[in-house]
Amino acid sequence: MKKWIVLVTASSLVAASATDARRPAQTGTPAEVQQLMACRKIVAADQRLACYDRETAAMDKAIASNDLVLIDKEKAREAGRSLFGFSIPNFGGLFGSGGEVSQIDGTIKSAGRNQDGGWMITLQDGSVWSQTDDWPGLDARPGKKVVVKRGILGSFWLSIPGQNGIKVKRVG
Repeated sequence: MKKWIVLVTASSLVAASATDARRPAQTGTPAEVQQLMACRKIVAADQRLACYDRETAAMDKAIASNDLVLIDKEKAREAGRSLFGFSIPNFGGLFGSGGEVSQIDGTIKSAGRNQDGGWMITLQDGSVWSQTDDWPGLDARPGKKVVVKRGILGSFWLSIPGQNGIKVKRVG
């Protein structure tokens, strides 16, 4: 087994770190954020501070021009919940990683019939669900609490506690 000894001068280490700070790695994190975080690797305090100043200015400019948009976790969850039931792309993890909504709880605002004679249920949050199966036994009166769960193969199930559920799709 060979052992290698590498001699590195402080100036070459700082130069390499400064170069690394400008070259973002290929991850899902925006380049502006990666470049700012890379500043931490710079050993020399004055060069590290200069890197932070440069990269925060670049990030500030990107935010001001809407090239970089920041959203907190709670707003991402709200957005994910409001889109629950629609067939949408992942949007590159916009709603967070591992934070996929698997069910929502709601209250029936109104209920009527769809063109096939099944239920058309509007929840208090404004989402509208249309029955896709032919199960007749659901007491869908306004004010009732419901749970809408993600099923298999893109299906959704709406149920009222204590009652059998119905298969639904989101239409609004």
